Amino acid sequence: MTALEEQIVTAARGWIGTPYCHQASCRGAGTDCLGLLRGVWREVLGQEPEAAPAYSMDWSEPGGQEQLWQAASRHLVRQEEWIEAPGDVLLFRMRTGSVAKHLGIVARIGAHPTFIHAYSGHEVVESPLSDPWARRIVARFTFPQETR
Repeated sequence: MTALEEQIVTAARGWIGTPYCHQASCRGAGTDCLGLLRGVWREVLGQEPEAAPAYSMDWSEPGGQEQLWQAASRHLVRQEEWIEAPGDVLLFRMRTGSVAKHLGIVARIGAHPTFIHAYSGHEVVESPLSDPWARRIVARFTFPQETR
């Protein structure tokens, strides 16, 4: 594991137990999946690259716009699906035909992979990256080595 990967995973694990709160990004107080990613960015890389706009729980599903994917593409580095590393950011499509609207951070790879995420009704947790989750992955990104 590289130093950056280790920093990302350690920072993400520091958010475990933070309650779910839509549009929040405050470790220990409340966060959603994007807020977790934003918080880890701040802890590891510094200032966020752009302010997150207000967003609804449906992540632009009615219009079919891939807003979360577009934002990830602006600030993260796209990774091939078959290259896995701790600290990777996973983008999930929760239902076939809907927009991608969930994010997680890979904590462990190998025989028993895990990822850290926040989702409605749950606090931040480290979950097994089981087949049902893995099938929902539509993109994999890494944090940039340096911020702009």
